[in-house]
Amino acid sequence: MHNPQRVSIHFPHRLPKRKDILMRKLLLVLLVLALTVPAGVALADGHEFDCGTDEAVTIKFFGDPVGNYPEAEDRIISRFNEVCPNITVERNDGAANVTDLIAFYLTAFEAESSDLDVIRVDVIWPGQLAEHLIDLNGIAPQAHIDAQMPALIDNNTIDGRLVALPLRIGFGMLYYRTDLVEKYGYAGPPATWDELEEMAAAIQAGERAEGNDEFWGFVWQGNAYEGLTCDALEWHVSATGENFLQSDGTISALSDAAVEIYEQAAGWVGTISPPGVVGYQEEDSRAVWHAGNAAFMRNWPYAYSRSQASDDIPAFDVAALPAGDSGMGASTLGGWHIGVSKYSEHPEAAAAFAIFLTSVESQKDFAVFTSNPPGAVELYSDPELIEAMPFIRPDLAEVTTARPSNFSKDRYNAVSTLYFNAIHSILTGEEDAAVALELLELDIADLFDM
Repeated sequence: MHNPQRVSIHFPHRLPKRKDILMRKLLLVLLVLALTVPAGVALADGHEFDCGTDEAVTIKFFGDPVGNYPEAEDRIISRFNEVCPNITVERNDGAANVTDLIAFYLTAFEAESSDLDVIRVDVIWPGQLAEHLIDLNGIAPQAHIDAQMPALIDNNTIDGRLVALPLRIGFGMLYYRTDLVEKYGYAGPPATWDELEEMAAAIQAGERAEGNDEFWGFVWQGNAYEGLTCDALEWHVSATGENFLQSDGTISALSDAAVEIYEQAAGWVGTISPPGVVGYQEEDSRAVWHAGNAAFMRNWPYAYSRSQASDDIPAFDVAALPAGDSGMGASTLGGWHIGVSKYSEHPEAAAAFAIFLTSVESQKDFAVFTSNPPGAVELYSDPELIEAMPFIRPDLAEVTTARPSNFSKDRYNAVSTLYFNAIHSILTGEEDAAVALELLELDIADLFDM
């Protein structure tokens, strides 16, 4: 059996503190001459930030519309405008559906459109978008690059070109209602998918008996899109111990264990999960959870701070996702990075904003505000960040699984589409699991001319 493609990310609570990591607020620029400022502007700590240009320009940034990300991005844009008032950042919502977002990017890049200046780049996209993004080596200060997790810089370096800078990482987590787990006599969160199924059914039945007909045991992401690739990959690796597409190109989609776990997931639809879960994306599942109508939810770290704000969730915690027949759980690695289009009419200003947005200071503010783990290593010893995100524990990331983008490269989107459509057909009952997985293997082999 092949080893799964896994990336172990550990979050130490104690790292050697450097004297210069105190977070200071940026001062307003004191002098603005007409419509321009000097390209080099001194910050509060004496460090000079390079705005890249003296000209008054406008750049477009395509941000994240999910949760409180727009507000978090606007906070950083406001501070950037204080430092570089000659650069106006026009924030636009990118598509929430990542499949739609990558299609939008590729269409614009194919036309060499200058409408995109700064974009958010999924962790799986650097190889696919590299030819359209500028090389940030030699533009971003080396200290800025060195502050990031080395694995993320490696992920974003394609043929020696650094095409994106890390902003945040993510990994799948199991959210659970601690009050309901205790109420129904369970000692803690489920350790296996079988235990989750049993606990979800019992809690759902109990809450409905008390009058809440809208209560469900488990909500997740079942729509035919990239989010289902993430959920299904977690099921697959937990059941089989390997990725459905190995880093050496071995295709491992079809096995008895894989058929069993997908059939089990299909059995959740309409029983412990809403019938409409096959159309859910992240915010759909969070809406049910946020209203207090779910015992368990699979989602990303961003939902943590949002859950804390809900009056309908008396108490909750997060845990590692359940284990399958392999004896281990799996958590799909996520995360977003920032890249600059090579077709931008203002690449210097765009690069300056990308660097500012991914600075240690900005990452900290973004992380605390949104409950998303940052890419900067030193922040994992920051008391404010640890207080804001107590879920940053080794057990939630030590089995992180990367999607098969390293082998697929620019054909990853095609691989993922084949995968999530195959799994969606199983969940909806349109196709038998064994047949769907056999066809999936044939389609992947055909894609790579194997």
